[in-house]
Amino acid sequence: MSGHNTHHEAIIIGGGQAGLAVSYYLRRAGVEFLLLDNQLAPGGAWRQYWPTLQLFSTPSFSSLPGMPMPSHPAAEYPPASHVVDYLSRYEQRYDFNIERPVNVNRVSWEAGIYTVHAGERTWTTPNLISATGIWSAPHTPSYPGSLTGTFWHAANYPGPETFRGTRVAVVGGANSGAQIAAELSEVAEVTWYTRGQPQWMPDEVDGRELFRRYSARALAAQRGETAPLEEANPGRIVMVPAVRQARDSGRLKATPMFESVDEVETDHLIWCTGFDPALGHLREVLEGRVPKHPGMHLLGYGDWNGVGSGTILGVGPFARAIAQAVKAQRSSE
Repeated sequence: MSGHNTHHEAIIIGGGQAGLAVSYYLRRAGVEFLLLDNQLAPGGAWRQYWPTLQLFSTPSFSSLPGMPMPSHPAAEYPPASHVVDYLSRYEQRYDFNIERPVNVNRVSWEAGIYTVHAGERTWTTPNLISATGIWSAPHTPSYPGSLTGTFWHAANYPGPETFRGTRVAVVGGANSGAQIAAELSEVAEVTWYTRGQPQWMPDEVDGRELFRRYSARALAAQRGETAPLEEANPGRIVMVPAVRQARDSGRLKATPMFESVDEVETDHLIWCTGFDPALGHLREVLEGRVPKHPGMHLLGYGDWNGVGSGTILGVGPFARAIAQAVKAQRSSE
C-alpha cells in the first residue's frame, strides 16, 4: 500500500489551508514531504461547513500563496463551496504528494524521529507539521438543566431548511452565531442568545480592512510598539450582507444569555460556541502548546502562530517561516 512504512524529510498532517500553504513553501525550499489528510477529497474543513456560510472578505483577500482565488460569479463574499473549489484547484496546480483519506491517531518520537500512526500504517520523519485545525473538535459549554428539543452545533448545522417553521435558539455572539441566526430568522422563530450586546463591526469593514489592521498590529508588536488607536478592535461580527439585512430589519436581536437550559423553550438549540484545537494525535509529543522534541511545528490552530495565522490569506507568512525552519534543520544535519 502506498506510503506504508516510508520515510520522508517532512510530513504534514492536515490538508486544509494551513497544510497547503506549508506544502507550497516546502516545495519552494526543495524539501521532500508527504501530506496526510483525513478528508475524502480536497477542501479541508471547508468541506464540512454549512452550505450558506460566507467568507468575511472578497476572493482577492482570501488567497493562498502562489495562486489567487478567483472571483465568484454571483457573490462578493463567496460561499464555502467556492473555497472548496479553489483549494481543489490549488492542489491540482501544484500536484503535492498527498494521501487521503488517512486518519492519524497517534504520533510517537524516538531518537530524533517522529513516527506517524494511522491504525496499522506508519510513516517516519524528523520534521512534523501538524495542521489539523479546530473544526473536528467543536466546543460545547456545560449548562445545568434539560431540554426536550434537539441539540446541534455549528459544526453539524445543515442549513436553514431543516428548521423551517420551528423554534430555534442560537447560542453565541460571534460570526457563526450571527450568520446562522440571521438566515434562520427568515424561516423560523429565532432567539439569539449572547453574552452582552453584539459587537458589530462598521458596515464598511470586511476582511480586507481587517487584514490591514491585523498586519499593522502585528508589525507594531514586532517593533515593541503600541498599536495606534485607529487599529483597535472594531468589533467581532463582520457585516456580510445577510447579517446586515437581518439586523437592519429587526430580525436579528440579541437576548441575554440563560443560566440554565431549563429556561429555554425551543425545538432546537444550536451551539455556536467555537472549537478546540484537534490535537489528540499529539498527546505523546506535546506539552500544552509546546512540542516536547525538536522538529515539530503547529499551524492552523486559530491565531496561535500570530495575528491572522488562522485565515486563508494570513497563514502564508507563518507557513513560510516553518518551511524555512525545516530547510535550516536539514542544512545543519
